[in-house]
Amino acid sequence: MLKALVISNNIEGLHRYYLSNEKIQYDMTEVTGDFGPDLSHYDILVVPNGSDHVAMLKIKDKIKAFLEEGKSLICCDGWFTNWVPGNQWIMDNSKKSIDTRYYLKEDPHRFFEGLDINEFIFSHGISGYWACGYIEPASDAQVLLEDTWQRPIIVLDQSTTRGTIFLTASGPLGDMAYEDTEKINAPTLLFRRLISYLFTQKKQVYA
Repeated sequence: MLKALVISNNIEGLHRYYLSNEKIQYDMTEVTGDFGPDLSHYDILVVPNGSDHVAMLKIKDKIKAFLEEGKSLICCDGWFTNWVPGNQWIMDNSKKSIDTRYYLKEDPHRFFEGLDINEFIFSHGISGYWACGYIEPASDAQVLLEDTWQRPIIVLDQSTTRGTIFLTASGPLGDMAYEDTEKINAPTLLFRRLISYLFTQKKQVYA
């Protein structure tokens, strides 16, 4: 089983976005004045939408060391401080949200197979809700999703460190539960496929 530490953004209901199952156990930690979580017992660090990136900058070196151990980072938020190794989020609201569309660029692990990309583009018929910026990726990172202007929106980086870095330009993303499984949306399925991929990776390491 994977163990993941989720950085709490203190938004009510966040716990419903990360539900433990047979593949992964989620623990949460809150940002405090002496913020410095122990990452040694975890395989994955999850940084949700709306997180405190000033606090994340304080543990930048700890995160780099965590990744160099071959572990994983999932950041689903526009990180406005420079704490993610090799990659940077760029705030940009100069483009009209009505013109925003996303396109699959590469998908070597089939994360997006059968998914409706429109579910990343539109919310209640309004486009551009999912990101107010883009990613400046590391040179060898894979750009999975890009926008109308060929700017990276979702990136997978397995070159900058010995670990796996999965980044989104923003947008809610999590392992949410639905009573009606037919209503599970594309972002949730994407997250679950990523977790399954990381679970398989860990099994191969210890096989």
